[in-house]
Amino acid sequence: MNRTFDAVIIGGGILGVSVAYELARAGMTNVCVLEKKYLASGSSGRCGGGFRQQWSTAANTSLAMDSVRRLEGLEEELGYRTEFFQGGYLILAHTEEEEQQFARNVAMQRGLGLEVDMIDPDEAHKIVPFLNTELIRKATWCPKDGHINPFLLTQGYANAAKSLGAQIHLWTNVTGIMKKSDTFFVMTENGNTYQTPLLFNCAGAFSRTIGQMLNVDIPVDPYRHEILVTEPVERLWDPMVISFNIGLYARQEMSGGVVMGMGDPNEPVGTYVGSSMHFMYEMSQRFTRLFPKLDKLRIVRQWAGLYEMTADAQPILGPVEEVDNFIQASGFSGHGLMLAPAVSQILAAMVIKGEKSQVVESLNVKRLYNLKDVVKEKSVV
Repeated sequence: MNRTFDAVIIGGGILGVSVAYELARAGMTNVCVLEKKYLASGSSGRCGGGFRQQWSTAANTSLAMDSVRRLEGLEEELGYRTEFFQGGYLILAHTEEEEQQFARNVAMQRGLGLEVDMIDPDEAHKIVPFLNTELIRKATWCPKDGHINPFLLTQGYANAAKSLGAQIHLWTNVTGIMKKSDTFFVMTENGNTYQTPLLFNCAGAFSRTIGQMLNVDIPVDPYRHEILVTEPVERLWDPMVISFNIGLYARQEMSGGVVMGMGDPNEPVGTYVGSSMHFMYEMSQRFTRLFPKLDKLRIVRQWAGLYEMTADAQPILGPVEEVDNFIQASGFSGHGLMLAPAVSQILAAMVIKGEKSQVVESLNVKRLYNLKDVVKEKSVV
């Protein structure tokens, strides 16, 4: 088996396989993805499946807008159904402070060309009739946001990458990396060593561990976020609903189940992804506060995934100063699925064509070594 490649990508989630596809599509076909388990076994396969363009930072907003434009034609390009659906995102403001922040967000987003509006509670209720509007001051509404099946999107990218010559090696856990001259030597648990002049770190919650193998600090901390799905019911609404104040998101699947999740500010750093009774109770309390008429929904199952958080809740992209050709695509803080279509294109153009990206430069890891100048993304649940 050939183990010398023009590029090696660590991580078989949505970032890893989309980077492989974009590299191969741009002409670099001798590419290999190393995944320690199976495709989308990490955060990609444990997320809520939403994609949105409504953010508080221009970098996240512009990346998300580029991603949605990419997603709109991706099923046809990949030849693979992904359950792409633009049902919109409704984001709720409960306090005066949130209302003011959302107004600033919308002004910035519109300045970038996004179709988004501030709406009153009555309009929000028309979009999602089950909302308890007594809790709402305003909401923001973007009809071009939506959701997608993360497993199908990952598989679609993977199939297309392989059809162009890329390889994907599953159950291949990276245990060590060395660099001699211009070559990376990537060692794996099964005793194989891969050689490449170009290495991508798309390892999600384990990106810091991969960086440490090359004595590079990638400041990403994993936190468990839990999620559940209810029994299938009749169509209730189309959009994803988010409340940062209450601390939840909820959407209805194509099959009828309502997916909902939340973050716990008391969750410790770690890679544990088991489920808890505390989550099921707390999630039920939060959800029925916002949707009191849906209190009889029955839970089918629950699970957990990892948000790989950075200090500013924005991703780490591009090269590092310590090691040439060690490219980062990590730290997406729970939003890798939303940004991967744009990020993978940008990084492929950067390494193959030498194109520069202002967004990538602004999201270089070095910004996180001096936190005084960091601008935090506020739209995270």
